[in-house]
Amino acid sequence: MPDATQDPLLEVNNIEVIYNHVILVLKGVSLSVPKGGITALLGGNGAGKTTTLKAISNLLQSERGEVTKGQITYRGAPVQGMDPAALVKQGVIQVMEGRHCFEHLTVEENLLTGAYTRSDGRAAIARDLEMVYSYFPRLKERRKSQAGYTSGGEQQMCAMGRALMSRPETILLDEPSMGLAPQLVEQIFEIVKAVNEGEGVTFLLAEQNTNVALRYAHHGYILESGRVVMDGPAEALRENPDVKEFYLGMSEQGRKSFRDVRSYRRRKRWLA
Repeated sequence: MPDATQDPLLEVNNIEVIYNHVILVLKGVSLSVPKGGITALLGGNGAGKTTTLKAISNLLQSERGEVTKGQITYRGAPVQGMDPAALVKQGVIQVMEGRHCFEHLTVEENLLTGAYTRSDGRAAIARDLEMVYSYFPRLKERRKSQAGYTSGGEQQMCAMGRALMSRPETILLDEPSMGLAPQLVEQIFEIVKAVNEGEGVTFLLAEQNTNVALRYAHHGYILESGRVVMDGPAEALRENPDVKEFYLGMSEQGRKSFRDVRSYRRRKRWLA
């Protein structure tokens, strides 16, 4: 298992993000992503997960956001302010929340757009297309279908496959389970695990589904209102009583109701 404390590939150090010069969204967020690991960024809607990923991939500017403090480094070199396309060429690519396929293109044409920045020839791209189809056999079946007419699960697979076609070192994966049926969520995370182990791709994934994310991740960070409130190995977080109660709906008395779980906002022991 990758160790988050040793030679991090990606490091976020005490960053603050402000939108529209006024709204403070991230408040001193720090995290470390080891090479070859699956790191989960957890928390409810509005916790700051997507903003953290966009700060890393330099996509905040289009939403009038900016990193005003702290530093983001990749392979030890600062990357904030770098052109997003240049970061892709360094091996970092983000799969956006909501999938964002090119609806008018076929599935295969969508996948090939991921290889746009490559210069290693058609044969290498063709090999990688077959590699993507090996991880996503459903996409091979639907390769001639217009992406806009495929299912939500197929579009998520298409977005992930398109990212793989760029031959990334690191994928920032935003809410892969959003809007998918539970059995599809398991399938998507199994593919993440297979790609991580088979291709050595590093993942930083933002996810609201804490239960499934902690089963597949090696390390996790929990965000609340733009701050990291807890982090640790995924196995330790799964067994932590606060995480069990507040995020997994479990307590020493058994499973709690959704209403009971939401009352944690009045008693966050880790912020006391």
